[in-house]
Amino acid sequence: MRVNKSYRRLGDYIEKCEGRNSEGLYVEDDVLGVNNEGNIVKSKAKLYGVDLSPYKIVKNNEFVYNPARLDLGSISLYKGEGCIVSTLYVVFRVRKDKKDELLTEFLDLWLKRKEFHRFVGYINWGSAREYFWYDNIAEVQVPVPSIEEQRRIVNEYQTVERRIRNNEALIQKLEETAQAIYYHTFVEGIDEENLPEGWRITDIAHFCVDTKSGGTPNRAILEYWDKEEIPWLKSGEVQNGIVFKTEEFISNLGMNNSSAKIIPKNAVVMAMYGATASQVCFLKCETTTNQACCNMICKNIERAYFLYFHLKSIQEDIKKLANGGAQENLSQELIIAQRIIDAPENYYQPFKLIGEYISNLTEENLHLRTLLTLLTSKLS
Repeated sequence: MRVNKSYRRLGDYIEKCEGRNSEGLYVEDDVLGVNNEGNIVKSKAKLYGVDLSPYKIVKNNEFVYNPARLDLGSISLYKGEGCIVSTLYVVFRVRKDKKDELLTEFLDLWLKRKEFHRFVGYINWGSAREYFWYDNIAEVQVPVPSIEEQRRIVNEYQTVERRIRNNEALIQKLEETAQAIYYHTFVEGIDEENLPEGWRITDIAHFCVDTKSGGTPNRAILEYWDKEEIPWLKSGEVQNGIVFKTEEFISNLGMNNSSAKIIPKNAVVMAMYGATASQVCFLKCETTTNQACCNMICKNIERAYFLYFHLKSIQEDIKKLANGGAQENLSQELIIAQRIIDAPENYYQPFKLIGEYISNLTEENLHLRTLLTLLTSKLS
C-alpha cells in the first residue's frame, strides 16, 4: 500500500461537536465510553442520581475519545443511533464540506494507528496534566491522499475485517455444535448407574496423565524477564479460546530459579484467580504459566479437546465454587476433583475435529489482525 504523503492540518477538515443531553433524551443505559482497545463500551461509572443533562451527545459517524487516555488507544468512530458520554470526552466529526476530500473511514484508520497513540504520548510527556484536547488534535498533521486512494485503502481494510468477523461467527457456531454433541452424548439420557461397556465416571485428575501448577520468576530480577526465550502465560490471558502466543516471556534462568514449569502444546489450562477465574484455554504453543493457572495434560489430543469442551460446559458450576475476598479464587485441587466421563477413544474424535477447525480459524484471525496493523502502519 502506497500513500500520497500530502500532509494537512487535521483542524482544517474536522469540527468539534458540543451537543448536550439538555432535553434528557438519553438515559443511563445510553451512557457509553471508549476502552483502550478503541471499542465503544458500556460505562462502568456509578450513575445513580447523576445529572446526565450536561453529558455530550455522540451521533453516527462521529469520533469520540478520552483526552486522558488517547495515548493508550481510547478513541473510536461511533456507529449507531446515538449515545452520550462523560463531559470529559472530546467529540468531533469530519466537516460536511470536506467529506469529498477526507473520508471519515480513512481518518478512522489513521487514528487507530499505534504510531499516532505514541505521538500523543510524546506530546503529552512531562506536562502537568496529560490531556490531549480538541485544540491539540486539530493541530495534528495527517496525510490526505486522493479520495480514490482513500477509498481503495478503506476497502482493503474492510475486506480483511469482514473475513475476521465471518471467522468469529463460524467459531461461535462450531462452539455451539461441540456443546450440542457433548450434551447429547455425555449428558442427555446417561444413566451413571448403568453406563455403557467401556465407560466410567472418574475425576479430571485421573482423566489426565499429569496436572501442573505454574510459577512467576522474581519481577525485580531483570535477567529473568529480559530475554524472549520461553513463553509465559498469565491467568488473565486465559479467556475461553485457543492460545497460540503469550504476551510475555521469561528466560531459562528465570524458569530455573522459580517454580515455573514447561507446559506442552495441546494442554488445557483453567484460570484460578481474578476476573478470568474458571475460564479455560487450549494451548497451541509450549509455554510456562503463572501460579494462578491449573495446567492439565492428556495422553492425546482427542482427549484434550474433549476436556476443553467439558470444562467449558461446567464452567459456571466451577465458578460458583470459588472462594476468597475481593477476587474469586479457585484451587487446582478443586478443579481436578471435578467429575468427568471416561469413554472409549472414538467418542472423543468429533471434539478433535471441531477443535482443530476452531484452532485453524483462530490462527487465521491472528494473521489477519497482524495484516490490519500493517495496513494502518503504512498510512504514515
